[in-house]
This record gives sequence, C-alpha cells and structure tokens, in this order.
Amino acid sequence: MILITGAAGFIGSHLCERLLISGYKIIGLDNLCDFYDIKLKRYNLELINAKSQRDNFIFIQDDILNVKSLESIFEKYKIDSIIHLAAMAGVRPSIENPVLYQKVNVQGTQNILECCKKFGIKKLIFASSSSIYGNNKKIPFSEEDKVDNPISPYAATKKAGELFCHTYHYLYDIDVACLRFFTVYGQRQRPDLAIHKFAKLISEGEKVPFYGNGTTARDYTFIDDITDGIEKCLDWLNSNENVFEIFNLGNNKPIELKELISLISQYLNTEIEIEKLPVPKGDVMLTYADITKANKYFGYNPKTAINGGLEKFFDWFDSYYKK
Repeated sequence: MILITGAAGFIGSHLCERLLISGYKIIGLDNLCDFYDIKLKRYNLELINAKSQRDNFIFIQDDILNVKSLESIFEKYKIDSIIHLAAMAGVRPSIENPVLYQKVNVQGTQNILECCKKFGIKKLIFASSSSIYGNNKKIPFSEEDKVDNPISPYAATKKAGELFCHTYHYLYDIDVACLRFFTVYGQRQRPDLAIHKFAKLISEGEKVPFYGNGTTARDYTFIDDITDGIEKCLDWLNSNENVFEIFNLGNNKPIELKELISLISQYLNTEIEIEKLPVPKGDVMLTYADITKANKYFGYNPKTAINGGLEKFFDWFDSYYKK
C-alpha cells in the first residue's frame, strides 16, 4: 500500500488515478487547504474515486503537521512506500508568508520522515522543484549542479527537504528518490500557475501579465509525462536498496513567455491583451532540465510537446468552467 500526501492536488490526483489503474492500493492524504478553490480539489477526488474499486483507495482528510494523526495512519495501515507531494506551493506566495512555507514544507517533511523511521518504511519519493536551481548559469540544469543559492523561500524549503531526506537515508537506511519537477501543466492544473491563470484571465476579458521582455522561459512538462516518470521511479526505487538519488523530471524544451502567449493566442484564435510588468523578485529567468539521469536510471522519456499539451488543457478548461 502506498501513502500519497497531497493526493487531492494537481499532480497528486493524476498520480492516484494512474497508480490505481496500475493496480496499486493507495491511501490519499490531503488537508484540502484553501490555497486555491477547494471545489477543484473535491472535483479531483471525484475523478479518483471513479477510478477506484472496493478498498483500493482510502482518502483521509488530515494534515502532515498533525503528528498524532500521521502516526495513527501508520499504525492502522500497512504502508510499504510513500510519495510525499504535500506542500505549500508557489514562489511568489512564499515571499509573502515564508514562515508558513517553512513550517509546512520543512517540518511537515520531517514529520513524514520521522514516521518512516518509527514505523520502518524504507521507500520514499520526495517532490522537489526546479526552483531549487535558482538563476543557475549552466544549462541545461543537472542534478550535479550546486544548488546553494535559492532565491525564494519556497526554493529554500525544497532544498531543506532534500537535505533532510538525505540525512534520514544515511541514519536510518531509508531509500529515497527526490524528484525535481519542472513547471508541470495540463488538465486540472493549479489556478495560480501560468497557463491556467492566463486562460482564466482571457476568458474574463482581462489583461495577461507579461513579465520583463518576454524572454523568461520555463521547461513546461505535461502532467502525463510527470506521472509516468513518478511511476517508473517508484518501480526503480522498489527494485533497489541502499539508494539516495535526485532526478530531474522536465521536458528538456524551455518555452519563452512570449512564445507561450503566442501559442495560447493561436489556440484560442484571439488577440491577447498584455500588461507589461517587471520580473517579480524571486522568479528565476529560466528553467531547463537535463533529463539524462532519469532516462538512464528508469527510462523517463517525456512524449508530449507543448502544442499537444495545450490542446488537452484547453479541452478540459472549456468543459470544467462550462459545466
């Protein structure tokens, strides 16, 4: 049985659906916080439940900061591995509330690791982030690069999470894979992220924020490629012992902001009004994943180009907001 934290979120819900189809039994843990509209999270849970049968998916609404509740879950269920996705997400909100981000992302991760130690769980996947690279000068970003200069509290908490994972691996023989996700998008994407945010603004006749000169770029990675990578990594982790590894999960094809706006404009067949703004403090200029290591270790090979991913997103967007 797998414990997936953050199960009602964007990545978590897609991952639950995928692993249920693959035959796994899942405990989904989520506190359903109101960082964004809870209706979307409840919608995600409905879709997961539609894929589940009998007792192969158990949802628990609780918080990774609640140690007693966490321990009761581990006492009640025989958990074999954990995929820890739960976190306060987002670079800009972390600048507004760094203490909350530290509490949830660092203390919450340590709570999970303490449960691994106490209950003998030996397999853990930790969700890290491309933001950990900061304004890295060398491209594409490699897992071997130094990541000692985060430029947002969110990035700093993810770096801290990786360090705690390594410490518990070393002290307590917990096998860990840290996955650095690169700008994940697709159906049910978080509303605060660029593509979903832009689509909502355009549909409401509002201007789209255009930061800098439009040359900031992100390695947009489609959700199906991310969940495929996580499942392959889980298989690899379960087949190996005494391992601690960090892997990039990206698309290896950065898209500039001005190109993204153009693609969205073409897809919607409409002229997009933009509002020029300075690049916010904490935002990195570029993310660009070297995915050689993930490909070598477990055959990670993203297949979805930005055009195909945008089409699937907008098909979902139209159906979700018109229902």
